[in-house]
Amino acid sequence: MIIDLPETTTNAVNKRLVKLRDEGGAVALGRVLTLVVLAEEADVEDAVAAANGASREHPCRVVVVAPANKRTSARLDAQIRIGGDAGASEVIVLRPSGPLVAHTDTLVMPLLLPDAPIVAWWPRETPDNPSADPVGQMAHRRITDAVNAGKSLQTLQRLSRSHHPGDTDLAWTRVTLWRGLIAAALDQPPYESVTAVEVEGEEHHPSVDILAAWLAQQLKCQVKLVRRRGVSGITKVTLERKGGPIVLSRPDGRIVTLTQPGQPDRRISLPLRQLEECLTEELRRLDPDEVYGEVLTKGLARIVE
Repeated sequence: MIIDLPETTTNAVNKRLVKLRDEGGAVALGRVLTLVVLAEEADVEDAVAAANGASREHPCRVVVVAPANKRTSARLDAQIRIGGDAGASEVIVLRPSGPLVAHTDTLVMPLLLPDAPIVAWWPRETPDNPSADPVGQMAHRRITDAVNAGKSLQTLQRLSRSHHPGDTDLAWTRVTLWRGLIAAALDQPPYESVTAVEVEGEEHHPSVDILAAWLAQQLKCQVKLVRRRGVSGITKVTLERKGGPIVLSRPDGRIVTLTQPGQPDRRISLPLRQLEECLTEELRRLDPDEVYGEVLTKGLARIVE
């Protein structure tokens, strides 16, 4: 069910939610967190779809703030989605305009679930310092997505300078399976040290940089980055060892071929991760991701091109 509330206030939205709960049952009970999405209008539906999918594992209240930039008057239009239109969550979409745009924290505050963690998510462009953003200051976790930002690699570097415990980026989440494969490959005889690493991938994809930074930080060896045009995501990782290289190759963006000295090649399904899958993973933890913090603030400086 979708309910439109034009020219309203957040207090009126909250009262309508209470009324819906009284009329239709415990709409808001069992929610484990509030997910505040700070989006552009063009990204609202994709963000809601990903949040609805993630809500099947993490029932939550989703509050989307999408400024109506074409209007200059102080006005708030809202929309409530519950039932089949909201997955296992309840969704409130706020479209402020004029002076209201500068007060997102005041807008969302009446809609936060009591005594529940707050997660802030920017699906595209990120603030200069997420932890200093009005909503970011309230949040336990702050999720950005450098992959969808206009200048992805510059965004990643900016995030490294402003990093604060509780920050994370979906470029990091997209390499979780790569990290698992590499760790599993190294956790086998003959347990030789890695002397050099080469990471190849899409030239402007921040996940390529952040995987290289993780390897540099963990292995403390030279990691070279090779940027390719016309490819998707990470395409190849080569780990040099005395007994021969370990090579993980994914030229098609779907299947990784693992090549190791003295062993037959293995083919492993590893498609590019989708937004819903990454968001679901990040909502599993509300504590600071210390490994991500070290990779972002220290590992990026270790890679060479």
